[in-house]
Amino acid sequence: MNAIQATAIIDADGQLRLDVQLPVAGPSRVRVIILVPDARELSEEEWSKQVIKSPSFEFLKDPGEDVFTLNDGKPFNVQR
Repeated sequence: MNAIQATAIIDADGQLRLDVQLPVAGPSRVRVIILVPDARELSEEEWSKQVIKSPSFEFLKDPGEDVFTLNDGKPFNVQR
């Protein structure tokens, strides 16, 4: 069995509407697992804000951790 991951929306009628077209020839029966976010689950933005506040990263404020400058490394350009 192969797995395909895609995002979708459940509409007002309770129908699942995929955000993309599947790369599968149909018609075909499939098995679907739906993962619904927990109401207590943080959004990525909220999670990032909490990480910034975490004392786990306090060591990064130490000037000795500034080992790289803007002149280090090579530019990375994405070709599309």
